Amino acid sequence: MKELKAYVDQKNKWHSLFNKNANYLDITKAADRQRVANMLDSDLSPENLTCDGELPRATVAARYKQLTKVAKQLLALDPTVKMYEFA
Repeated sequence: MKELKAYVDQKNKWHSLFNKNANYLDITKAADRQRVANMLDSDLSPENLTCDGELPRATVAARYKQLTKVAKQLLALDPTVKMYEFA
């Protein structure tokens, strides 16, 4: 679960740069878990994962490994979330 928590913390930190609400995502809430799943779908899309083909293969592989680990942890926490880039 530490990877999932780190992912959510990172998203909350980015959000707090532009908004006052530092607790933008709370994985104890079902709606927020789905929002995290949607963000993971976006991050796992080929265009975002590879930065439109600009990243080296090793970097893409490391990002994919990290994001799929987060996705697995999210699905273990809540099997009802819908993800399309991760099956």
